[in-house]
Amino acid sequence: MAPNFHQLHIFYMVAEKGSFSGAAQALRMTQPAVTMQIQSLEDYYGTKMFNRTTKKMELTEAGKALLPFARRSMELMKETESSMAKFAHTLEGRLQLGASLTVGEYILPRLLGPFGQEYPNISVRMKVMNTQQIVEEILSHQLNFGLVEAPVKHPDVHTEKVLNDELLLILPAGHPLADQQTITLKDALSYPFVLREQGSGTRQVMEEAFKRQGVQSESIRIGMELGSTGAVKSAVEANLGLSILSPSSVKHEVALGLLIVKRIEGMTFHRSFYSVYLKSALLPISALTFLSFIRERDLSQYL
Repeated sequence: MAPNFHQLHIFYMVAEKGSFSGAAQALRMTQPAVTMQIQSLEDYYGTKMFNRTTKKMELTEAGKALLPFARRSMELMKETESSMAKFAHTLEGRLQLGASLTVGEYILPRLLGPFGQEYPNISVRMKVMNTQQIVEEILSHQLNFGLVEAPVKHPDVHTEKVLNDELLLILPAGHPLADQQTITLKDALSYPFVLREQGSGTRQVMEEAFKRQGVQSESIRIGMELGSTGAVKSAVEANLGLSILSPSSVKHEVALGLLIVKRIEGMTFHRSFYSVYLKSALLPISALTFLSFIRERDLSQYL
């Protein structure tokens, strides 16, 4: 029989990993099953695809010729599944993903509701953890994909921008700046700030925007550094300082009249959220459907 996509996928993974055992682990197959599929491919073409030695496995000339076709078949299958995902309204299955802290606590919960209404037969399992942990679990095949607040630089991981967000100035109710129609950067910097810890994506966006206005991080009066957005909100509410946060994260407090959201004149604080997954993996249709949902819909009504 002519080679099928499954065999080309296995061949591609063996070439990428450099071993049958590495490909078997990545594909969640047994090593004998991987070996059998490669042998079947070699039998069909009547030539060896790999030179096997005790130290490593290298592509033969025939294997090198086949590799770009296998890669193209992978890319075509990914494009096909991504295109078809938007039509899968009766889809069943489980959506398994990781989300970094801000995404998992404040963004995704508001999107999973409308997604669940449209795809009621897809159950969701979400882990909220930091980006490094998400990447580690993707690499070890414990997670299909993740949503994070910054691009991931790893040779085996694909990063794609899927959502945009804007941060704004957060004030406690009754603050002297609350009634001002226009708040300048000078106005805001005359008060202490309550910020996330160094390395936080939210803080990085704020500091970069300030630097574009000629304000260095050292000149910001930091009243407090806290390890979670929830703690930052509580500190601002207690009038311990101002902050720069996503309006999505303070929606509840604003509705209760505890916090106020304002713009700083002439400044924008934009950031993006990214999907991350293995370059060599084919995402399950449930994951492709969800990524298609958040890429192509107007989600502003939920956030």
